[in-house]
Amino acid sequence: MATDTNAIPNTKSHYEIEKSDLPLHCPMESSPLWNSHPRVFLPIETTGKAKCPYCGAEYILRD
Repeated sequence: MATDTNAIPNTKSHYEIEKSDLPLHCPMESSPLWNSHPRVFLPIETTGKAKCPYCGAEYILRD
């Protein structure tokens, strides 16, 4: 039986985002099962990097 990856939460662990995606929160609304853990806002503006404390997803802010 094939597994539908949209039914598995947090299957992606690395995201590159644009300034237009700010303020950054995880999970992002475009993520499969976006409500898989409580929404947490991540401060990314200063360092350009952030990591979700719930699922470990890493975010990089592109210039």
